[in-house]
Amino acid sequence: MQIPLDSLREVERERGISFDTLLEAIEKALASAYLRMAGGDETRGARAVIDREDGTVTVYAQEVEIDPDTEEIEILKEWEDTPADFGRIAAQTAKQVILQRLREAERDITFGEYSGREGDIVTGIVQQQDNRYTILDLGKAEALMPPQEQIPHERYEHGARLKAYIVEVRKSARGPQIIVSRTHPNLIRRLFELEVPEILDGVVEIKGVAREPGHRSKIAVASNDRNVDPVGACVGSKGSRVRMVMNELRGEKIDIIKWTDTIEDFVANALSPAKVTEVRIQDDSQTALVIVPDYQLSLAIGKEGQNARLSARLTGLRVDIKSETQIREEEQRVASAAAEAESAKAETAEESTEEPAGEVVDATEVVETEKGEATAGD
Repeated sequence: MQIPLDSLREVERERGISFDTLLEAIEKALASAYLRMAGGDETRGARAVIDREDGTVTVYAQEVEIDPDTEEIEILKEWEDTPADFGRIAAQTAKQVILQRLREAERDITFGEYSGREGDIVTGIVQQQDNRYTILDLGKAEALMPPQEQIPHERYEHGARLKAYIVEVRKSARGPQIIVSRTHPNLIRRLFELEVPEILDGVVEIKGVAREPGHRSKIAVASNDRNVDPVGACVGSKGSRVRMVMNELRGEKIDIIKWTDTIEDFVANALSPAKVTEVRIQDDSQTALVIVPDYQLSLAIGKEGQNARLSARLTGLRVDIKSETQIREEEQRVASAAAEAESAKAETAEESTEEPAGEVVDATEVVETEKGEATAGD
């Protein structure tokens, strides 16, 4: 009984599975098959050996003893016991092991290929959608997109092609499990890298991304070359570049903001398209008071506060937006309160300096009264 070593060598060349790895797996499978045939119990063991030169299979039966404390197996006796009709079983076992190893090798290759691509972008075709996952066909593998990683109200029709962001790659019993997202903020970052060569070249840099998936996003960009306008590079000719990103995101609005290291200017830019009158950074350095013209207040806040929320996420500050009229009224109230407090303080100080008026008694009257009382006594 022999194992065709040439076939194993061919598998090693074509699939990259080690020759020794295949032989060791086949030997273990043959030993297990022998024990099933012999109907052995826990006192029986087996060892199969494949000759590395001609592929001859030799099976050794074993008498073993298991230590109840350490569960270590001690071989008491071993002898050759290769069954005469073991050839057919050996061939089937070898075939099954090779197929299993091929599947495992393909899974390992796929895992190795995608495990290093976490944080990258992939293009897939929608294969299936249910309440748990949307499955994307990536070619050599499938990717899973959980509901929390899907854009609200976005429909994924069967056969549709779309791009997604690789969040995680992990091993499972069925092979590598690739988790992708359409809501991750870095998806926008990667899409702009595909559309804007200046970003890949390092001329333009994306400093930050704030996103409400399916509705609106803001990105802050800066240029490392004074001759290159970062906003214009991302927008493209007649808006062609940003339009490609928006189309991929099914119409999600994108505001491109010029980043600056002056925090007041950055906050003002982040509130675009609203016009800002003044930005005041509060004493805690975590809050920005933004003053806008009265007619710009609703635009600065945005629908349901969306513009203000995105600006706060992009800048990392708490953004407090007020109109010029509100600021003027507050300043007047503060001034009035301060004046009243000062007036009350002055009145209190004046009252405290005044002494209470007492009754004035003539000393002459006191002396005469005392003399009269003395005469009457005599």
